[in-house]
Amino acid sequence: MQYITAETIRTLREQKALTQKQLAQRLNVSDKTISKWETGRGLPDISILMDLAAALGVSVPELLTGECAVNANRSSNIRKMQFYVCPVCGNVIQSVGAGAFSCCGVALPPLEPEDADEAHCIHIEESDGDYYITMEHSMEKSHYISFFCYVHADRTEFVKLYPEQNAACRIQKRKRGVLYAFCNRHGLFRVIV
Repeated sequence: MQYITAETIRTLREQKALTQKQLAQRLNVSDKTISKWETGRGLPDISILMDLAAALGVSVPELLTGECAVNANRSSNIRKMQFYVCPVCGNVIQSVGAGAFSCCGVALPPLEPEDADEAHCIHIEESDGDYYITMEHSMEKSHYISFFCYVHADRTEFVKLYPEQNAACRIQKRKRGVLYAFCNRHGLFRVIV
């Protein structure tokens, strides 16, 4: 992971229409300190990162990467559900629309779903008002289905799976929606239900 660059600090400060002196006052440091950060002759201490990010109007991950996320989806729409999975620990983050997330020091890109293929065929049966979902897929520690998630118009139902279980679950039947399945090696797959 990279640390904050001089260019990032200067650009974000200018976007907020702050002088070096104004930023320095907000952080309780000298304007010479800000000048050093912006010319690459010094770096802000890690203990000041949260205050620096707040003063510049960004999150700490945005400050560290220099990439600011702009959410144009102000009203949020559950059908724009995004999934983010940490390649280090396997944490799963769901977001209604795009976001900027990191885990274990890694900036997480949104998963791009693909239509289910032969190797990742999702079987759905109706049973007693539920969908019984199965996949004929390896469930070993090195290759497995990590989760199923059913996204409907006003809710989601998320089922976390673990290696050495079956790739199967029951989800309450609802009107039309999208079912997602995530393979830890091959990514996110979807099928319209």
